[in-house]
Amino acid sequence: MTARLCARVLFVAALFTACSPAPAQQPAVPDDAFRALVNAFVDEWHQDAAQARPAFFDKIAADGIYIGTDKTERWTKEVFREWAKPAFARPTAWAFTPLHRNISFTPDRQIVWFDEQVRSSMGILQATGVVRPTAKGFEIVHYQLSIAVPNDVIPQVTGAIKAFESK
Repeated sequence: MTARLCARVLFVAALFTACSPAPAQQPAVPDDAFRALVNAFVDEWHQDAAQARPAFFDKIAADGIYIGTDKTERWTKEVFREWAKPAFARPTAWAFTPLHRNISFTPDRQIVWFDEQVRSSMGILQATGVVRPTAKGFEIVHYQLSIAVPNDVIPQVTGAIKAFESK
């Protein structure tokens, strides 16, 4: 068994423990440990894109939605996979380096949401995501990117957008 497969087996075992029913006052694993599992999953998802691994799409739910930075970019999993084919044909599709992430979840841990800031080729992006546990780990249900625009430059940015859209 490879080290990566061993790590996955341990991850899934930990996930089953984290998501199993437990007394209300005593979660199966501490909240911080559950957050660590989610962090590891999202970090690996970003690494899949950085290394153009097809596993990136395996981590998106069948009914998952990915919203990019352009107002026309709202994709289902399969439409997104098709759109991203040229990027995933390269050694690196895109690289998001997480700078900060906040993770929250319902008491039963069946719905997880997060917000994060990532460094990218476009600069700092902000993103929000919704994750749910599965028998195999987690899956991305919804992910939305936005460009972090400093308030002082919003008039220039919105002016440029208005000029572009009026053409």
